[in-house]
Amino acid sequence: MFTFTPLLGTQSTSRASQSILELDGGIKILVDVGWDERFDPRQLAEIEKHASSLSFILLTHPTISHVGAFAHCCKHIPVFSQIPVYATAPVIAFGRTLLQDLYSSSPLAATFIPGSDNLGGDDHSRSHILRQAPSFDEINKYFSLINPLKYSQPHQPTPSQFSAALEGLTLTAYNSGHTLGGTIWHIQHGMESIVYAVDWNQARENVIAGAAWFGGVGGAEVIEQLRKPTALVCSSVGATRIAPSGGRKARDDALLDHIRSSIAKGGTVLIPTDSSARILELAWILEKAWSEESNIATLRAAKVHLASRSANATLRHARSLLEWMDDSIVREFEGEDDNQAQPQTHRRTGSRQVNGAAKPSRPFEFKNVKIVERKSQLERLLKSDGARVILASDLTLGWGFSRKLLQEIAQKPENLVVLTERVDSAADSQTPGQVLWKWYEDRLDGVALERAQNGDQLEQVHSGGRELKLRNAETAPLNTQESQRYQQYMASQRQIQDSLLTNNEGVPNDADDNLDDESSSSSEDESDDEQQGRVLNVTAALGHGARNKLALSDEDLGVNILLRKKGVYDYDVRNRRGRNAVFPYSHSRKRGDEFGDFIKPEDFLREEEKEEQDAAADDKSGGMLGQKRRWDEANNTRNGQNKRQRQHPGPNAPSGAADDSESDESDTEHVVETEGIQGPAKVVFSTTEISVNARLAFVDFSGLHDQRSLQMLIPLIGPKKLILIGGTGEEVLSLASDCKELLGIKVAGAEEETSTEIFTPTEGQNIDASVDTNAWIVKLSRDLAKTLQWQNVKNIGVVTLQGQLKAESPSSSNVHDDPLAKKQKLDTNAALKSTTSEVSAVRSEPVLDVLPASLAASTRPVTQAIHVGDLRLADLRRLIAADGHLAEFRGEGTLLVDGMITVKKLSSGKIIVEGVPVNAMTPKVADNFTRVKRKIYDGLAVVAAG
Repeated sequence: MFTFTPLLGTQSTSRASQSILELDGGIKILVDVGWDERFDPRQLAEIEKHASSLSFILLTHPTISHVGAFAHCCKHIPVFSQIPVYATAPVIAFGRTLLQDLYSSSPLAATFIPGSDNLGGDDHSRSHILRQAPSFDEINKYFSLINPLKYSQPHQPTPSQFSAALEGLTLTAYNSGHTLGGTIWHIQHGMESIVYAVDWNQARENVIAGAAWFGGVGGAEVIEQLRKPTALVCSSVGATRIAPSGGRKARDDALLDHIRSSIAKGGTVLIPTDSSARILELAWILEKAWSEESNIATLRAAKVHLASRSANATLRHARSLLEWMDDSIVREFEGEDDNQAQPQTHRRTGSRQVNGAAKPSRPFEFKNVKIVERKSQLERLLKSDGARVILASDLTLGWGFSRKLLQEIAQKPENLVVLTERVDSAADSQTPGQVLWKWYEDRLDGVALERAQNGDQLEQVHSGGRELKLRNAETAPLNTQESQRYQQYMASQRQIQDSLLTNNEGVPNDADDNLDDESSSSSEDESDDEQQGRVLNVTAALGHGARNKLALSDEDLGVNILLRKKGVYDYDVRNRRGRNAVFPYSHSRKRGDEFGDFIKPEDFLREEEKEEQDAAADDKSGGMLGQKRRWDEANNTRNGQNKRQRQHPGPNAPSGAADDSESDESDTEHVVETEGIQGPAKVVFSTTEISVNARLAFVDFSGLHDQRSLQMLIPLIGPKKLILIGGTGEEVLSLASDCKELLGIKVAGAEEETSTEIFTPTEGQNIDASVDTNAWIVKLSRDLAKTLQWQNVKNIGVVTLQGQLKAESPSSSNVHDDPLAKKQKLDTNAALKSTTSEVSAVRSEPVLDVLPASLAASTRPVTQAIHVGDLRLADLRRLIAADGHLAEFRGEGTLLVDGMITVKKLSSGKIIVEGVPVNAMTPKVADNFTRVKRKIYDGLAVVAAG
């Protein structure tokens, strides 16, 4: 059984992706935890409903539409962080930096507490109380819980503690080509073979390799693991889009031609994109273009900047994930190293000096692209003169540095905004990116035609000075009434979590109940009650005199009133449930790990090491060794001045230190600064209008499949069930119509039939996509069961049997062999009637019994013996090598044994064993030939005919 339910991202303008796969045996899989630019917690209601029954979670891409709500669910859904999660290493790394950039840039991502929008005013002026957003440490912790997987390696996942067993389920990841580490999931369970392919790209790019659909000699056929699945879940985005001719090179040249056009006018080019996935492709193209000597006259006049609060962390991860990229990057870098003799490495920047020129020591150590991570750097960038090219997050222009840059450059007509992806307008969402895309499509103010280097024409749409409304969200502290409402909400959330998590060890310590993040930083020696007094733990907070502030009654306290209220010594536990039925007990948790108490290395320093450490601290704070200073002066010097020097380098700082952000990699993920106030806050909305005179251009860098690739690939895959999700309603229906013609067959003398069933579900619609089989349930007689000889192939038992099917009747059945009949004899007369129907229901099943001797002698099998199983040549090579033979691969799908015997595996799965002719001079070859065939048979199950 296989049912599929798309929660989000089908037949809608939202790109958010969430899907539920339910398999036989109660296995439930959540694929992607996506969000969109609205950050509406109501989009996560279905995930919260299914959380307590999920077996595991799969993440596909490190984008907002696929992992945007992951940290939110881990923090606000009690059991979500206990569910096993699987993703590739790049998805884990870039997903972490993406959410750090998101929560540090957009206060709306924290979402609002329920009922906080009823504080008066219209939608733009009313205030909303924010929840506490996940901190950077919490985001790191959530992503560290994800289990990393590699491509093409089958894995048997571990189920959650409240899930059914996953016996026989195999999970395999394949490259999807859309993002670095993006995944096509293959799920094998019993007879179900499910391929989940959402947002893939078959074409190779500069950084990202193409999707792993094809394999074998010449790559003309879909690989065996992804061919003819029982169900293919495929996205329909781009089903009506026709890719421009010229491919990747034409696309890259078009982007550079638009940039040259704006640079020639002295303008600024803004390229909004995401902060973790597609930004790598764009940054790599710009770095290569600025490094070429032929572009000195046209491009070198402008500076290139990468503006993102997590840019350094993203590039650092990219340098360590080269094996996930296209082979051309590795070959190009290794080729440069081979041609360079004894390069000298710069100590601070890590760049190499070769023939007087600076060369990066590794890919993605950019020389021409300058990093902008802090707001102060962005302000200095905006004050500078001259042409500039800026890659900025985010694509929607609703948050991140791209929002601020749009406000600054929109007024000048020589500036240019290059849109890299199509942004459809949602009914209840109008981000600046959606508005600009609509203007680009409408072209009401005319089009400017520019001449490219190759003679083609470039289209740049005039904005015409139209007014663009920007909705500003600013954080502000809570007043007394709002603070009380916030505390009451957090108290109720803590009680809900405590009731859901019966095991005290399972209660997350980082629950959404912080009153003040700044005040929660206490010493490690505080007791649990003191530490929890900083947060809104109901039982602890009341011990600090906060009962009137929280406005909680005795009923809210429950049995904890015995501990937290003076003069109360009795509590009625009759007819109580849960924690109110037993006497409360509070214990102080030891501050340590599974190996014992925490050890501070600084407590075990030698005296000379302490002196060296103190001397280094004095030198760092700017003081002289041995000079006396007041405590408050030293403390302010260390914590204030040096901190400002690190964030805002002075005029004596090394050149490029601020723009390049060449800070130590150890604090890469802690230098991300956040906007707004810390602790409980609210969002106050306001609206501003700006006149847009900048031109608009579009170059497709979405890295997604188009109409041609979908129409070519789906028939080659040949699924038995096709489920189309993603995209708008027009795209889904258009692709469904095309697939009916591509996959359908016509039967002579009959109406048109299709060999593949196509589903086009809507959001929340549950469809049954189980494999079509004719299965019957029969009972095996005890005599027949004794004769069975089972053969094991991996995790499956295979047996061949021959018998006679009988209809069992109460008179012909052996009552003493029936456990229900034994129970029937022992039951009373009252229970006799209730069990009679059960016994008759069981006996209605047919029974397969042994053939009588006379019938078995006259019956001969009409089928031939078959081999069951899938032989892997790598496993066969290992077995033959352990037997003392020499085995090596020669070509695709060919194994050579002892230089005389070849084992070939065809694309259809057929195995061919060939050897030299056997004569009197080669008896050893015949013996080895037999051994090789025996090893092959050991890995298969021979299902005989009789």
